Amino acid sequence: MKASELREQSADDLAERLEELEEESFNLRFQHTLGQLSSPMRLRDVRRDIARVRTLLTENAAKLGAEQEN
Repeated sequence: MKASELREQSADDLAERLEELEEESFNLRFQHTLGQLSSPMRLRDVRRDIARVRTLLTENAAKLGAEQEN
């Protein structure tokens, strides 16, 4: 998923998406361990998507903190 698409989502939607991605990451790691992973690239893509979502959540939190200081 592209960062521009993620930026349009609310913080609640991002938190929900993060939870889904972390669950998918767990399942993919489990499949990888068992040797049943059909697409190793998916594991990398999910890890990167998790990083994108966490980055956006951090940015949103920083924006809220800056707005509250003023």
